[in-house]
Amino acid sequence: MVDVLPLVEARLNSALGEPDARASVTFLGADRIEVLRFQEGDVVRYATLGMSAHPMSDPTAMVVDPVEGPRAELVLSVRAGITDTGPVLRPLAVLAASPQVEGVIVAPGASLDVGEPLWPGAPFTSVLVGEPGGLVEDLELDTPLDPVRFLPLLPMTPNEAAWKRVHGAAALQERWLSHGTDLRDPNRASVPLGPSPE
Repeated sequence: MVDVLPLVEARLNSALGEPDARASVTFLGADRIEVLRFQEGDVVRYATLGMSAHPMSDPTAMVVDPVEGPRAELVLSVRAGITDTGPVLRPLAVLAASPQVEGVIVAPGASLDVGEPLWPGAPFTSVLVGEPGGLVEDLELDTPLDPVRFLPLLPMTPNEAAWKRVHGAAALQERWLSHGTDLRDPNRASVPLGPSPE
């Protein structure tokens, strides 16, 4: 079996530069997850490393395919110097371990809730999984392996998460866009959530 993690780390480094810090977290029944921190100007990015070691599988499947299935890593970008977002390392590792621990498939448009603030004092306890291919290009692997997709995480306030459950991910992203929401602001307020436009 090919070890995909060195390839994934090389792709992250080529897209984001060398990490200035890294931490690892191990969960019972799951492989170690590392979180790498990259500083770029006034933005700090946190990327998981380890989630893509195994393909994600349908939790209802009788037999888990060890080769084929979607693979992903998570990337969170926040503005630096506003608040201490360093403690987000553990919640990110929890989310990255969830396919192994809970048998979930993390895909664009999904909501992931960590059940506590992403960092101390954060107005967010959940994230929206964005579309891959923007910041870090997909990493193609030899067939029959699926490519590794680098999924951006967009922090949501509890009100936004509740609104998204009713109206969908696309409607929430449209609302953020129309209000010029700075999704990298670690202290931002919830976007205005009136009735959805018809």
